[in-house]
Amino acid sequence: MFFCDPPGHTDPEHLFNLGSDSRAENDYIFCHDQEPVDLSLYGALFDQVNERNLDIWQDNKSCPILPSPIGHVIVSERGEYVEQLCEKYGWKSHYYFYHGWACLDWYRGYNYAYLIPRARARQPRRTFISPNRIVGGRRDHRVLFLYNVFRHNLQDNYISAPRRCPYEGVDIASIAQKYTNVYPDIVEVLTQAELPRLFQDETEQIMSSYCLTNFAEAQDSLVYVATETVYSGRRQHLTEKTFRAIALEMPFVLVAAAGSLAYLRSYGFETFSPYIDETYDTIEDPIGRMEAVTQILTEIEARSAAEKLELWQNLLPRVEHNYRHFYQGGFADVLWQELTDMLTEFDSNV
Repeated sequence: MFFCDPPGHTDPEHLFNLGSDSRAENDYIFCHDQEPVDLSLYGALFDQVNERNLDIWQDNKSCPILPSPIGHVIVSERGEYVEQLCEKYGWKSHYYFYHGWACLDWYRGYNYAYLIPRARARQPRRTFISPNRIVGGRRDHRVLFLYNVFRHNLQDNYISAPRRCPYEGVDIASIAQKYTNVYPDIVEVLTQAELPRLFQDETEQIMSSYCLTNFAEAQDSLVYVATETVYSGRRQHLTEKTFRAIALEMPFVLVAAAGSLAYLRSYGFETFSPYIDETYDTIEDPIGRMEAVTQILTEIEARSAAEKLELWQNLLPRVEHNYRHFYQGGFADVLWQELTDMLTEFDSNV
């Protein structure tokens, strides 16, 4: 960001980075690098950022050596919502994987804590673990997931889920009404479901993004089903929900946007095909993708104890690779290069 003295001082010696409103600015940077990009949820915030910087256009008329200012937005998401944001406000986007950095910080040291046995020492009996807290609003894809769990008799696994969304205060069966055109029995199934469901030692749905928990349930589960924040649309935005599985040294199935497994592989992690059918990651239709995930879990659930243990053994090398990649610096190296490249963009464009 550059600033120019008032009229009459247009030589380079009078360019300063002082941050004063009395000087004309050249470009501005807005960080929106934790939450998803969503014009309907954060439209008022985006409008305010844009409006608060409109004065730059007026001020720079008095400083002819400065080019027209550009708004820059830093995001941790890729895809159509970022494109819509930039198109609406004329901003230029810059990306880095915020949640990768956050999880390296939040989950550091757990590999030395001995709170859960190492993967090779486990013999999981249940098919999966899946934490679910907010089920309303933009996260109502979790309602679809829970419907499929109960509809296909997968509830004998480690699942947390509310009866009423703790964020919106709405009963899950009411949220499900919007999907009756696809699943006519969804309201009945969720009305009859035994909810809420909590993990061991929980008395309510808790928010614990910043720490690892549920060690007893995790060590007894074959896969971790992460119901991510973003599910629909041509978007990529993964959070701590996926990295919990990696830090707990577990295989995972993602209830996430199409392409999320490929996105994760681009950072050096390994996924689990052909032992788990990962074609679900290529299905753009959200209902079809959810049903493909359900089919995976149903198939694993139907296996004998010996067959489940064989699957576990086959998945271990990739699970261990991901754990090492996360905890021994490989992931950090990728993130650091990405962050450096992003800052280089600013050096040449701002």
